Order: sequence, then structure tokens, then C-alpha cells
Amino acid sequence: YEISTRDWSSDVCSSDLVLLTAAFVPPERYALGLVGLQGLVMLGMYLVGIAVAVPVAWLLRTTALRGPPAAFMLELPALKRPRVRAVWQRMAFAGRSFLVRAGTIILAVSILVWAAGYFPRSPQTAARVATAAVEQGWDEEALESELAGAYLRESYLGRAGLLIEPALRPLEWDWRIGVAVLASFPAREVVVATLGIIYNLGEEQDETSEPLREALRGATWSDGRPVFSLPVAISLMVFFALCAQCASTLVMIARETGAWGWAGLSFAGMTLLAYGGAWVALVVTRWLT
Repeated sequence: YEISTRDWSSDVCSSDLVLLTAAFVPPERYALGLVGLQGLVMLGMYLVGIAVAVPVAWLLRTTALRGPPAAFMLELPALKRPRVRAVWQRMAFAGRSFLVRAGTIILAVSILVWAAGYFPRSPQTAARVATAAVEQGWDEEALESELAGAYLRESYLGRAGLLIEPALRPLEWDWRIGVAVLASFPAREVVVATLGIIYNLGEEQDETSEPLREALRGATWSDGRPVFSLPVAISLMVFFALCAQCASTLVMIARETGAWGWAGLSFAGMTLLAYGGAWVALVVTRWLT
């Protein structure tokens, strides 16, 4: 749990937070221009993780982890000048241990998510996009971006996004946000690149990309309603501030506790907590605005 708490505070200020803040939070300033609203929102995401971690830790301490506190004794060694050889040996041992015990699982999860977003690749899809490119006069870059987006929408990952869309409706998220959330499991930074592919802008997009921000602002539902708004953006940021959507964190939890059950419990519990927090953030932000 300590590892997952660190994850809440360290990963929250990621590229998806910067992208959503810049795109949907007005650049208003207060206190003679010293305090910006965008900065307050980013600070709020840190405070959300800290505020939730304390009551959750208390709840676990009084329920699942109930019992007398374990004795802790730490004997500090005498101060000595560090030896370069000893330092390198310790670094090599720790690095090898991580690569063998955790890195292999992280790599396997990353490959599975990549494969789900890559396959299947239908020749009919390529032919349809190529026909549209000829009719509309797209250049090669536009053709590649459109084809990548079409492949992703029809992939197993895209189908999974469509499958979970009914569960995301209370948060006012569509399947495209669902795909980005699923694709971010190996690493949260993948969210921005995934959104770039979904909106046919290419995977080279980053949080500073103005075309991606404009695409998010212009995205609509089938009835013309905007997909992204300030309440939706805040709810998505709160979700990522609270969820355990990080394969490396879950692998480390399993490694430190010696049981995958704790990792699964952390993932399920924090996902439900993040879902509830995102819904509350959506309702409160909509009421305030």
C-alpha cells in the first residue's frame, strides 16, 4: 500500500494532466496575477491523492490489516567513505533483480496491450482509407494518421473500449476515452499518444500539441454534444490521480507483499475508488460551473 500511495503522488503530474489542464482549464489568474487557475488545478490533483491516501490507510489499518503494530528496530552502520566497487555491485544487483522479477512481467503486459491495439489489421480497412484519401486529396502524412486511427478503432483494444462504454456513461466518457484508459495500463504517458492516434493525428503527439488540444475540444457525441468539457476533464484527471493504472506499481506491490492477491485487490479497490472519485468530481465541477 505504501508503494501505491507513492504512485498517487508521483505519477499524477503526467502528460495527460498537462494536456487536459491546458486544453480545458481557463488560463485565469488571481491575486494580482500571482496565482493561476491552471496551477491550482494541478496542485489540487496532488492534494486529492494525499487526502484520499490517509483515510484509506486508516480503513485498511482497522480492517484488513488489523492487529498489533510490528516492532521496528534499525541499527545505523558506522559512517564510512563509500567504495565505488561496492556501490556499483549494489546497483547491479538491484537492477538485475528488478529486470528479472518485475521487468519481465511489465514487458509481457506491455506486449499484450500493444498486440490488442495492433490486431487485427483488415485489408478492407486499408482499402477504405485509401479510397477516402484519393477522394479527399490527403497527403501521405494525413493518410498514415487516418489509417492508424482506423486500425486502432477496429482493433481488439478499440472493441474493448466500445464494450465498456456503457459503464463509462455515468462519467460522460465515450469509448475513445475508454480506449485511452485501457491503453495506459503499462504506462500512463501512453494516454496522450493513444488519443493522438484515435483522433487521426499520429502517435507523435505530446501534451504541448495544439492540434491535439483542438481535436479534443472539437470532439462530439453522435448527437452533437462535446465529448470533452471542463467537468469531464477534471473527472478524468481525478480518475488517474486515484487509480492504480500502472503495471509497474502493481508488479512491485506483488513483489513486496509476496502475493499477487494484494496487487489484484489494490487494482480492483483503487479502480472503484477512482471511478467514484471521478463521478463526484464530475458532479461537483458541473455544479460549480
